Amino acid sequence: MRILSGIQPSGRIHLGNYFAMMKPAIATQNEAETFLFIADMHALTVLPDPEVLRERVFNVALDFLACGLNPEKSVFFRHSEIHEITELMWILDCVTPLGLLERCHSYKEKVARGIKPNHGLFAYPVLMAADILLYKSTNIPVGKDQKQHVEVARDIAQRFNNRYGDILVLPQEQIRENVAIVPGIDGQKMSKSYGNTIEIFGNEKKIRKKFMSIVTDSQGLDDPKDPEKCPVFALYKLFADQKQLDEMSDKYRNGGYGYGHAKQELFELFMEYFGEFQKKRDELATDRTYIESILKDGAEKARSVAHDTICEVRKAVGLT
Repeated sequence: MRILSGIQPSGRIHLGNYFAMMKPAIATQNEAETFLFIADMHALTVLPDPEVLRERVFNVALDFLACGLNPEKSVFFRHSEIHEITELMWILDCVTPLGLLERCHSYKEKVARGIKPNHGLFAYPVLMAADILLYKSTNIPVGKDQKQHVEVARDIAQRFNNRYGDILVLPQEQIRENVAIVPGIDGQKMSKSYGNTIEIFGNEKKIRKKFMSIVTDSQGLDDPKDPEKCPVFALYKLFADQKQLDEMSDKYRNGGYGYGHAKQELFELFMEYFGEFQKKRDELATDRTYIESILKDGAEKARSVAHDTICEVRKAVGLT
């Protein structure tokens, strides 16, 4: 079994990224062969400033290593280091029907939000399919809302295989049923697109200010409250053990306990959870060469697999 996951360097890692993708991805390194990449080529669809993109890639690498990713157990690399990916994407483009891309939820959602699409955004699913198929990945961990990405990759692979023979491995989605939707400070799903995120690393005062700005209802200090309807409690669940959850739940229901108290307890638990990770990150940040060497080594491992696949594909389509 070969598991593949990727993350875009579109900004600082936040709690939604951590619990939905980062933590589960790191856990897979003890279960199976794991390929994990920083999708800097995907980030080009929004034309970021070059220096900003480079710094974001570095920060994502720092975050993963600080939170427990072991480069000896995982193939951890920068997406753009694997030049075979663009060749495979073009070949897959030529077997991908236009209608398939027009039906993709992600593209339609962004257009509906008023984003002016470029060809990169439209063809994004083909690049994602190439990511998956180039390494002959068997299992792709995704949330339910991302299932279509794997279905598109399977569809493209099947069309290629029907034309050229059984070369590409058809991946299976690995749905994370127990992944909670992490609420942002406004109560919506936490997302950089909504500007409602809480970063896992950064200035302590600024992070605390974000926790204290979480939107709650107008219930007063003495009023009993329903913890299950409160985004503060939903975030607390991500960190707390059952005893802590029961205690906070009782405080909510008994009254005499304000949202400010709950936010402070949540912040303290957050700091306890990420405290050691922050220390490790600070240490790693002093040696940029070390971080780059890890990404280079990972790219070499990934490239050896990518090279074998692209040679098979080139031969099959007549490019040799």
